[in-house]
Amino acid sequence: MKNRPRTLAIFTLVTHKKKEGKLYGYSPYVSEINMWSSHFENIIVVGCFSKSKDIDRLEKPYAHNNVELLEVPVFNIKSILGVIKLVLNLPLMVYKMAKAMQRADHLHFRCPSNVSAVAALIQVFYPKKNKTTKYAGNWDPKSNQPMGYRFQKWLLSNTLLTKNMKVLVYGDWKDKSSYVVPFMSATYNESEKIEYKKRDFSGHLKFVFTGAMVTGKRPLLTIKIIEALIHNGFSSELHMFGDGPLIDDAKSYIKSHGLEDAVFIYGNQPKEQVKQCLLNAHFTILPSKSEGWPKAIAEGMFFGAIPISTKISCLPWILDFGKRGILIEPSADSAVKIIIDELEKGDLHLNQLSKKALEWSQQYTVDKLELEISKLVNN
Repeated sequence: MKNRPRTLAIFTLVTHKKKEGKLYGYSPYVSEINMWSSHFENIIVVGCFSKSKDIDRLEKPYAHNNVELLEVPVFNIKSILGVIKLVLNLPLMVYKMAKAMQRADHLHFRCPSNVSAVAALIQVFYPKKNKTTKYAGNWDPKSNQPMGYRFQKWLLSNTLLTKNMKVLVYGDWKDKSSYVVPFMSATYNESEKIEYKKRDFSGHLKFVFTGAMVTGKRPLLTIKIIEALIHNGFSSELHMFGDGPLIDDAKSYIKSHGLEDAVFIYGNQPKEQVKQCLLNAHFTILPSKSEGWPKAIAEGMFFGAIPISTKISCLPWILDFGKRGILIEPSADSAVKIIIDELEKGDLHLNQLSKKALEWSQQYTVDKLELEISKLVNN
């Protein structure tokens, strides 16, 4: 007798759009979900929906031919109105999520998010279902995080209340639940690996910033760091990829401080254009306030760009506490001093950092990620 088709249910905050019969979502998320969904015949996505037909360059369609969207409303509990909206919508949300869990063979939660917080409670009543959680936020137990984030981390990794779960987190943390599994993401394939090539750090320096133009990523601090390096006699240029509410502030700062020949802002661009910029970059820089998987840092490291980052989340571990990158403080003066100290150690030291960064990042390819996902859903 032929086995019945297997179904995967995904719980996510990603906003979806429909166009010409296809379901679209945020491109990096969809790319990874395509790996998970390839092992199932049916896909149920429990998430948010936008009626907009405008697909931007950071959105792509699911590859699977049999994807069903169960729409839930966008909500938050940061205001009285938000709480009232949640209370009114909660019965229908619970019904849809329970229906999806009942139909599915494997439950996959994308955390942290408001949607996954509700789903985390409901999954307790389905102890026999196989489950995975991709926790894309900061797993550091010592970090100061919203109560909702802490709740999701606690419940989904709780071996008494939650059953048959694997929680995939960035970094390797002490005193973790038996459910918690260190897990790395990836952007590039095995075929995109390059041999290590020495760089000249004694001349003009190329920095790359890849991230949303939002307060949490500190794009203005990044510009100020490059500006200070230039003022200290280090010929430098900065290439910035990403969009967001601070992009106009960044452009205004560049113009008012005469940095038009040193700092270049491109907005959101395709993966290939970012890759071409990274191939000959000296550094990739991201002085952010919080990170889950520091995608921008890992992508630069893949091609030998030395990572420069703040000491948050799993970044100290990724940079081997300064042995394959530069850890800075979140202030321009302090960051510049640390970077200059590293630059003054010379090409031999800097090329060692560059090579170690490349070797570490090239362990984590899309090919390896697909293999690891296959083990999780088929074992």
